[in-house]
Amino acid sequence: MTAGQAGTPPQSQTLDRGLRILEHLAAAGRPLQAAEIGTAVGLHRSITYRLLRTLEGHQLVDRLPAGQYTLGLGLTALARGVRSGLQGAAGPWLHQLVEELGMTAFLVVRSGGDAVTVLSVEPQDTAAHVVYRPGSRHPTDRGAPGLALLMPAAPAPDDRPELQEARRAGWAVSRGEVVAGLRSVAAPVVGADGGVPGAIAVVYVDENADVSAIGQAVVAAARKTAAALG
Repeated sequence: MTAGQAGTPPQSQTLDRGLRILEHLAAAGRPLQAAEIGTAVGLHRSITYRLLRTLEGHQLVDRLPAGQYTLGLGLTALARGVRSGLQGAAGPWLHQLVEELGMTAFLVVRSGGDAVTVLSVEPQDTAAHVVYRPGSRHPTDRGAPGLALLMPAAPAPDDRPELQEARRAGWAVSRGEVVAGLRSVAAPVVGADGGVPGAIAVVYVDENADVSAIGQAVVAAARKTAAALG
């Protein structure tokens, strides 16, 4: 029985392979050699190189001088079209969060069981900051941004203690759940209809940061974003 006969739309094998390469680069969060990429996604070296050259031609990956590959700027242009109304509403408040807290701020939306970053703003005047690129994703039941997307849902007996605490506090907190060493605080953007189009979050490394102050700032940004959506 073919995939189409089983009720699953037929797939393009080449497109699927290219998308898996992009997903792996996004998950890795660092430049990778072609051989590393091929091994990780289960592709022969020659196929991996051919796909990488095609992706590079469309500016979806960049090849660094040392021969490593990283996500390309072409993805940024594509990402701007995703939930553009929500991005436009959130943009000013992400910038305000960055200015107020000196931390990278970002917007996530839900895609199936994942929280996906669609917009990120980084500080420009700090000695160091966390880079968190659009396209980054993780399960909604892990990490503050994912938990924030779940916060407005009706409580369930099997909810994680962290989700229960997030509902009590008004914002979600996570420490090293998505990327080791990184901390995050997030709050849901709740629409007028009660829906959750996204969540606002910040990511940082300072273990002495005032989580309460950060949480209040993130909640304010999420509420202003919701108001801007109308």
